[in-house]
Amino acid sequence: MFRFFENLVDPYVPHAGADTPPSRLWPFLKDYSRPFARVFGVTGVVAVVVAIVEVWLIYYMGRLVDILSDSTPATFLAEHGLELTFVAVFILFLRPALQAINTLLLNQAILPNYGTLMRWRAHNHVLRQSVGWFENDFAGRIANRIMQAPPAAGEAVFQVFDAIAFALAYLIGAAVLLWGADPRLVLPLLGWFVLYGFLVRWTVQRVGPASKASSDARSMTTGRVVDAYSNIHSVKLFAHEGKELDYARDAIEQTRTTFQREMRIFSIMDIALVTLNGLLIVGVVGWGIWLWVSGVSTVGVVAAATALVLRLNGMTGWIMWALTSFFRNLGVVEEGMETIAQPIHLTDAPDARALSLKDGAISFDHVTHHYGGGKGGVTDLTVHIKPGEKVGLIGRSGAGKSTLVKLLLRFYDPEQGHIAIDGQDITGITQDSLRHAIGMVQQDSSLLHRSVADNIRYGRADATDSQVRAAAEKAQAHDFILDLADPEGRAGYDAHVGERGVKLSGGQRQRIALARVILKDAPVLVLDEATSALDSEVEAAIQDTLYGMMEGKTVIAIAHRLSTIAAMDRILVIDEGTIIEEATHDELLAQGGLYAQFWARQSGGFINTDVADGAAAE
Repeated sequence: MFRFFENLVDPYVPHAGADTPPSRLWPFLKDYSRPFARVFGVTGVVAVVVAIVEVWLIYYMGRLVDILSDSTPATFLAEHGLELTFVAVFILFLRPALQAINTLLLNQAILPNYGTLMRWRAHNHVLRQSVGWFENDFAGRIANRIMQAPPAAGEAVFQVFDAIAFALAYLIGAAVLLWGADPRLVLPLLGWFVLYGFLVRWTVQRVGPASKASSDARSMTTGRVVDAYSNIHSVKLFAHEGKELDYARDAIEQTRTTFQREMRIFSIMDIALVTLNGLLIVGVVGWGIWLWVSGVSTVGVVAAATALVLRLNGMTGWIMWALTSFFRNLGVVEEGMETIAQPIHLTDAPDARALSLKDGAISFDHVTHHYGGGKGGVTDLTVHIKPGEKVGLIGRSGAGKSTLVKLLLRFYDPEQGHIAIDGQDITGITQDSLRHAIGMVQQDSSLLHRSVADNIRYGRADATDSQVRAAAEKAQAHDFILDLADPEGRAGYDAHVGERGVKLSGGQRQRIALARVILKDAPVLVLDEATSALDSEVEAAIQDTLYGMMEGKTVIAIAHRLSTIAAMDRILVIDEGTIIEEATHDELLAQGGLYAQFWARQSGGFINTDVADGAAAE
């Protein structure tokens, strides 16, 4: 039974995600709600029927009082026994069945699946955002919104059917019941309803924005706290626990004050509601008693009216809380939409095709990119790399080397110019096929908090255990991997490496990253300070592996350690976003330019950029 309702909606149903999702709340929720259309329809009908049954029960209690008053014990069962039997069967069996269906639709079909569907689709949407998009926000805040908005949306939907639809049906049924007993009994109910409506309006107008502000403050707090935890080594290294506490305290205090403002609204609402309910009880019950005293109504009518308003008295707080919870959750969803409804700007073209890589020729034609500003990046840069050519890139920090690589990987689109591989403009091919064709080892080789094997297999998902091991051996990583163990008792290739690989040394992380790229075996290879974290002995041991990796591939290698790129077919010297020198190692030394200065003044095999800068200034 549970499984039937739980499977009414598949939260992972295929969905063609829009690059530009709706930016307004209701269209946004409507888009996510489409798979639930039938379930919502049935749930709404069942909620109304359940409310009608509840009103009918109160009506029948009044009727029971009247027939008891009009009957004698001797004749009561003979006259009304069959009716009472039907009512008893209905109350014992049919009413629980209706309530069970309503509960199962809400608790099994809607509540778990709606939040899951939204979280799955939101995560899918966010993963498709560009690298630059992630660089402009806290990872903790993004994650918090992904986790916070879906359950809030699910709770809002739940309140629509559990409280709002039920309450509307109940209030209409109550008015019909009182009208049927005596139309004048509806007057105090209508007066109360108008005042209640004003209170609801006052509350919901304030609770949505207050909730959004509170949710935004919570996300900021999460972002700052996670930022400190993610960079705990730097925090400890510079002894800045106090500074991080102060930084977090500002956000925590903002969370407290916004929450206080939000709760003031609820306090005012509760006090006003108790007063209104007192007016409802006195108005309806007092009016009913006056009608009975006047001989206009029966005791049953008074009893039913009393039961009805007492039930309403108990329900109004729940209804108000449900309404405020509904708008409060919508405020959380709106705050989450600031992340999960942002359009994706860096997308595949509608007619994008997979990269057809034959030779591996790469061309940058008049490429300019400054990250939306006037400084940094590259300016009118033109480079043509032949198939299988090994090209080294050097330059001071900020010269534009990494920008060149990011543009090649299409982490950003150039502001001007074109980049092509084998004559195919990379903006016209799919991003996945482009990045499948490029293997890259970065200077900062952060790993996933998974097993060593999973991290190496990230290079090729279908790799066998023996292929993973072979790649690790080529990267000189196999021996230290066998000695690894984590607190959960997992060892060797099954040991988990910690968030971003923090349980490993820099050299160990670098070797696992090398193993991952060796396993990928892509036709284009990018090395961004690939051996910078390795000691000289290990670097020497894997030099043959690196040269073996380069065989038959088009290679772009960034390095400060000039000895690692001296054997390249060609070396490009980049300064302030442009190529100022281009030749082989020997030819550049003969020219006596900036490269020659770097080579003459390098310390321990690395560019001494401070000295070079000084020499350039001279």
